[in-house]
Amino acid sequence: MAEVKFTPNLERHLSAPPVEVEGGTVAEALRRVLDRNPRLRDYLLDDQGRLQKQIVVFINGALIEDRARMSDPIGPASELYVMQALSGG
Repeated sequence: MAEVKFTPNLERHLSAPPVEVEGGTVAEALRRVLDRNPRLRDYLLDDQGRLQKQIVVFINGALIEDRARMSDPIGPASELYVMQALSGG
């Protein structure tokens, strides 16, 4: 099963421990995470079900390519890391 981890910054606001889930894409994995922890939904997704602009997801250290549909493939040994992007200057 793929492991989904969240930035410690998120832990200050919501409980988001690492979780192992099945899924063939980022969208499927995140859907399973949100089924278990629905309070994360508003933090991660906009009203269209896409990633919020400030959220980034990495698969095994590489930034996902499809932010809209989150169709990037994952495998059973994949590690997904969800974090808030930094901005400013």
